[in-house]
Amino acid sequence: MKKWAFWMVFVMQAELAWGQGQIKGIVSSNGTPIEFVHVHLLGTNLGTSTNAKGEYIITQIPAGNYTLSASMVGFATYTTPIRIAEPFKQMEINISLLESELALDEVVISGTMKEVSRLESPVPVEVYSPLFFRANPTPSIFESLQNVNGVRAQINCNVCNTGDIHINGLEGPYTMVLIDGMPIVSGLSTVYGLTGIPQSLIQRVEIVKGPASTLYGSEAVGGLINIITKNPLSAPVVSVDAMSTSWGEYNADIGVKWKVKKAHALVGVNYFNYQNPIDNNHDGFTDLTLQHRISLFNKWNLDRKDHRVFNMAIRYIGEDRWGGQVNWTPHYRGGNERYGESIYTNRWELLGQYQLPVAWPIQFQYSATHHHQNSYYGTTYYDASQFIAFGQLSITKRMNSHDLLIGTALRYNYYDDNTPATASLDATNRPSIQYLPGVFIQDEITLNRQNKLLAGIRYDHNTIHGAILSPRLNYKWSSVDKRNNVRLSVGNGYRVANVFTEDHAALTGAREVIFQEDLKPETSWNVNVNWVKKVYTQRNAFITFDATTFYTHFLNRIIPDYESDPNKIIYANLNGFAVSKGVSLSMDVSWPSGLKAILGSTWMDVSIHRNGISTQQLLTERFSGVWNIGYPIGRGFTVDYTGNLYGPMRLPLLGPLDPRSEYSPWWSIQNIQLTKTFAKGWEIYGGVKNLLNYTPPANSIARAFDPFDKQVQFDANGQVLATPANPHALTFDPTYVFAPNQGIRGFVGVRFTWH
Repeated sequence: MKKWAFWMVFVMQAELAWGQGQIKGIVSSNGTPIEFVHVHLLGTNLGTSTNAKGEYIITQIPAGNYTLSASMVGFATYTTPIRIAEPFKQMEINISLLESELALDEVVISGTMKEVSRLESPVPVEVYSPLFFRANPTPSIFESLQNVNGVRAQINCNVCNTGDIHINGLEGPYTMVLIDGMPIVSGLSTVYGLTGIPQSLIQRVEIVKGPASTLYGSEAVGGLINIITKNPLSAPVVSVDAMSTSWGEYNADIGVKWKVKKAHALVGVNYFNYQNPIDNNHDGFTDLTLQHRISLFNKWNLDRKDHRVFNMAIRYIGEDRWGGQVNWTPHYRGGNERYGESIYTNRWELLGQYQLPVAWPIQFQYSATHHHQNSYYGTTYYDASQFIAFGQLSITKRMNSHDLLIGTALRYNYYDDNTPATASLDATNRPSIQYLPGVFIQDEITLNRQNKLLAGIRYDHNTIHGAILSPRLNYKWSSVDKRNNVRLSVGNGYRVANVFTEDHAALTGAREVIFQEDLKPETSWNVNVNWVKKVYTQRNAFITFDATTFYTHFLNRIIPDYESDPNKIIYANLNGFAVSKGVSLSMDVSWPSGLKAILGSTWMDVSIHRNGISTQQLLTERFSGVWNIGYPIGRGFTVDYTGNLYGPMRLPLLGPLDPRSEYSPWWSIQNIQLTKTFAKGWEIYGGVKNLLNYTPPANSIARAFDPFDKQVQFDANGQVLATPANPHALTFDPTYVFAPNQGIRGFVGVRFTWH
């Protein structure tokens, strides 16, 4: 029935498309049809995705010369030139794809802001598909990134469980998050930029490690994460993914597409609910924050003359989360009887792209975000709003061996809260308003078939800090057979910091926040060398080796000082320098039997250097490892084993008498999953998360029994006194956190896709 309906639609479209061309065929790998492969004509909006039989049809193709591309993360991209001639021309092109979980030929945009084959990109870009993340399903892409080499989802608070993403040891504020190439994450949003995105709508996730400020401006110092959503033209008609765990977590992703005249629409809904206070470590506090979250996403693609691009999307997130003493209720919000951290969040985002109706390929891209947070951390009230508008005009031009990208951008940032950060000397409210206009130019030079050079420079003018210049240089060499690729990257990054939006610790606990000076923008220089080698063994195994060595040198680094005074957090520009350096290795292996393995490890040194003394950065591991192993065991069953391993991190202590360890132990989170695939788009999956039941020590929250420090005595200078009731001179503090408190749990879920 499904195949009959498919060909009926084909016949109807053929009648409408008389006088134009059409292409049809089957996409397969090793003789097996592949579903959800994106087949399109490069440089146009004409495209579709394969159905369950691997079939595709592209209709209404005007006469002309094109390049047909078939791509899916996990396979090397197929391209071939075609010609559509008048009168009506029909072609049948069957495509066979070469399997590779981290294939080098996918089309990527994050490294150069243009569609380019990953193999040909001078900038190393890592690409991950929904299939990669399905091996360990989670309620949000934030948690899913824990299985990416060199990337770690860091929990910043034991109580409310907000966090950020570390790339090569650099904290969340150094990572820029984009949706479809547009910046949507502000400092205030932290984890929310990666929470609530319906994963059923994600086409792929691109990750660039290292500065990208030349193209993307401030925040892109440590790297960027670009979430590419599905094209409404090729997305499934309906997709559903629902999951629950033995802890009482419920998550559902729903995606639906339809067409209205010349508009193609895609709607996604994500709903997450957890309302079950659990305290397995018996410290009196919830091990996992209770959450009630809904996210709505709507994306539109409009058909235009000459297939010019016009798309827009809007997303809304609403969340109510709280953590604290297990007997806390909303009645105690803001009071000092029972401790709770309660956060109400409302956020909307708008983004899109419009190609101007002129002969030259001029693109206008835009995004706007508004984030409002109403929260209590115990008795500390924090109410903040941030609005960011971004617009960018760019043009691409090819001239012989040169591929130019020229653009201009403007960013507007409005921030207001109830803290002294937005108060003037006379105590009146004064919101922070910043304009950041900028221009950039990039030239990708093809020296010959084996060598490419990319040079770029960006000039920004911050209304507070003045002129900021960000250059970069990338060089790529490939062997004749493309099995060896070497990339050298040198670049500059910068970041303008806002402490209250970025550092959760500034709002929680009993510490006083001290600013020693007006904070200057941070700057950094980065060098990294990347080598990728493809190997085909005599037994038809396909192996990809990926090795990167990186070095980043920071000036004016803003590092919160927790150690000079246990009662204070002191902020100042570093009088010295900071370094992030290391080596990252990964290997992707695919065997003809269907066994796949992705193994990765990162050794790094993230340290602070001042007065001739080198100190390891807090909450940063020197070693991390990840693995993702999958094997089809027959009859539609697949087993996936995923996990990570982290070395010791230096932790924030509250003084010389603090009895807790200065370093975390080696720790690991491991998961196993069994998936059963049925006909007609159905899947059932289940398994166990955190197999080893690893959780941090029960005393991670200092003085959890006295969260308002009612039994703590201070001297005349505000220093904590050691007393019989408090022999270690501690105060309540939830910042000693390096791993999730959530232990072992089972999970089960179901997926349905109608294409």
